[in-house]
Amino acid sequence: MIDTLDREIPDGEERLSLVVEDGVGVLSLCRPEKLNGWSWEASRQLGLMADRIRFDASVRVVLLRAEGRAFCAGIDVTAPGGGITGRTVAERIQRYDEGIRWVHERFAVFARLPQPVVAAVQGYCLGFGFELALMADVRIAADDAVFALPEAGLGVAVDAGGDLRIAREAGAGWAKYLALTGRRIDAATAERLGLVQLVTARDELDRTARETAAAIAANAPLAVRAVKRNIDAYADHAMAASLDRTALAAALTLASDDAREGYAAKAARRPPHFEGG
Repeated sequence: MIDTLDREIPDGEERLSLVVEDGVGVLSLCRPEKLNGWSWEASRQLGLMADRIRFDASVRVVLLRAEGRAFCAGIDVTAPGGGITGRTVAERIQRYDEGIRWVHERFAVFARLPQPVVAAVQGYCLGFGFELALMADVRIAADDAVFALPEAGLGVAVDAGGDLRIAREAGAGWAKYLALTGRRIDAATAERLGLVQLVTARDELDRTARETAAAIAANAPLAVRAVKRNIDAYADHAMAASLDRTALAAALTLASDDAREGYAAKAARRPPHFEGG
């Protein structure tokens, strides 16, 4: 893993960038050459950015966007520290469990920002990318957006709560369908399920998302924050306990032989052969 105590982002190692424009904090995933693949370092930087935004009175709303042709294609398997080791299976499970709980804490800081978050999604929005988008308060998708939770096909459980948020937004049946099959859905289907609020043409995505963010920023800040927190208190009342179960389930599966097989099969572009161990 990375140094979780480091509060700096080295030049050239940025996974996210932040620019404040007219009350809108534009938070961009900025590794387009990697399709904005997610990593431990990306989680650390998300937490740092959320801390900066939280107490910045000039930021009334956050616009979460991504550079390039994809929002986020999931885990960057080439990133340093991707796999956690241990002397025993039990130690690996414990370390994975602690690492995933640490990621949950970074995501929680972002999801619980007092400022509303508007996500603008284009292209691939897979795995961790889908889970990140689901933490936004309002989601706007380009008509080329593709959403999926492919984790089960790799031998691991969904690890950041995306399936729980789909259950909250679209119902348990759709959460199970998407998480158990790993099937991809297009923007129109995501809109029909309530997973995105608006679909727009790709070349209109930035304008539409910025207009939505500006409309929120124009309203009374105290009222806007109160509305967000009141709705979240109702919608997320069981989220914390469910995420505890998620962390352990993800740790157990990440330390399994099936997970090794799943990632090896993906790298070799062959079907996996899972044995349940």
